[in-house]
Amino acid sequence: MNNIGLNDRIVRIVVGLMLVFLTLISVIGVWGWVGLILIVTGLMRFCPAYKILGFKTTPKE
Repeated sequence: MNNIGLNDRIVRIVVGLMLVFLTLISVIGVWGWVGLILIVTGLMRFCPAYKILGFKTTPKE
C-alpha cells in the first residue's frame, strides 16, 4: 500500500539526507535527526501521516 509518488520520494530522501548531514557536522541541532523519518518513509513509499489525512501523491490509476 504505497501513498508516496516518485517526486515526493526523491524530495523526502534528498531533504532527509541533507538534514542528517547538517546535524552530523553540527550546523543544526538535534532536530536534524527528523531527516531519518523522511529517509525511511521515502524508502518505504509509505507515510502514516498521509494515511491518516487521506492524502496520496501516487499517480491515479
